[in-house]
Amino acid sequence: MHSPHLSTALEAARAAAEVVRRYYRSNLAITIKADKSPVTEADVEAEKVIRGIITARFPDHGFYGEETGSSALDAEYLWLVDPIDGTKSFVREYPMFSTQIALMHRGRCVVGVSSAPAYGELAYAEAGAGALLGGDPIRVSAVDTIEAATLSSGNLKTLATGPHWAAFGRLVGRLNRIRGYGDFLHYHLLASGKIDAVVESDVNILDIAACAVIVETAGGRVTDLDGRPLTLASTSVLATNGRLHDAVLSAIRS
Repeated sequence: MHSPHLSTALEAARAAAEVVRRYYRSNLAITIKADKSPVTEADVEAEKVIRGIITARFPDHGFYGEETGSSALDAEYLWLVDPIDGTKSFVREYPMFSTQIALMHRGRCVVGVSSAPAYGELAYAEAGAGALLGGDPIRVSAVDTIEAATLSSGNLKTLATGPHWAAFGRLVGRLNRIRGYGDFLHYHLLASGKIDAVVESDVNILDIAACAVIVETAGGRVTDLDGRPLTLASTSVLATNGRLHDAVLSAIRS
């Protein structure tokens, strides 16, 4: 039996999926926001649907959305929502995009839903209650050496222009395998034990909050690339199966 918080997040994700499916591959008009990222009618409508469901159930909770803005950011409970994480993929009509819904309680993310309707995956978790993918319980891998590990990266542009690029290159040379699954997918793979670590250097909290809950509830560990807990201001992430975290973090920062 899901808690009211998780049940609401799942209901909102399913409602958003209906919006997303209706608009997907329909040659939508694109608007470019001030940060040069694209937004479509689907992004805005999906977030309005999510926001309507959440605020009807929990009117005292705060809300931080990618498209419709924020309210009560200092509330005890704060919802973090990206209606279409991967709008560029959505616009270019390939299925590497998702809806991300997380709930933060006093600064700690405790509920996460990652819904990828075009790809056909739904992952979710609640702290203390287990993580699921496609309705089945999931768990991170037991790999405990860098040399045996598979690591996936997102957009490495900011890492490439920063001080840790050479160290990251040395880390790559030690890995068993390096891939770039990106977006929601590498977190789903990590939480289900199919890969062992994820590095992203160009994200915001709305992109990663829900997946962080899923990974941590599945037994993994998530910080930023400086080893700090995720906050609303985080722009990077290191997610691992937990066993590898300190070693990978040390290697990146060496």
